[in-house]
Amino acid sequence: MPSGPPLAGGLAHRRQTALIPTPRSEAKSLPHVASPAMQDDSKLVALIHHSLDDAKAEEIVTIELAGKTTIADHMIIATGRSNTHVGAIADRVIRACKDAGHTPRVEGLPNCDWVLVDVGDVIVHLFRPEVRQFYNLEKMWGGDRPVEQGVSKRQTS
Repeated sequence: MPSGPPLAGGLAHRRQTALIPTPRSEAKSLPHVASPAMQDDSKLVALIHHSLDDAKAEEIVTIELAGKTTIADHMIIATGRSNTHVGAIADRVIRACKDAGHTPRVEGLPNCDWVLVDVGDVIVHLFRPEVRQFYNLEKMWGGDRPVEQGVSKRQTS
């Protein structure tokens, strides 16, 4: 049985949460010229993706949250094969963020079933496979899991 989601204490006090999803077409309509903050977010997302790839994370999904909620602009979800692997992935992401001058807040590191790394406008969720399937954050936030993307493409053909 999953140990439950990590506490989001770092998120609640910073911003007011709006959990009303918007249609995907509206959420994707970002300005053509990126603001400096958006460029920094893009660099941070790229840095985190590189760290996840280095740590051999699986099923990496990035969900754009801009227009859906105010808690963050990007959510990155990845899977580790075991508790040890999830912990190693989390350590790699945390170290890369700190080296880049960010101060990540971390929840769930002792158990490593589900580790949440909050880096401001980017939130990273790291799961063991069965915990990820149980909580299914991609479905809640409107992103498709890699397996589901392939299934939906075949069904529409």
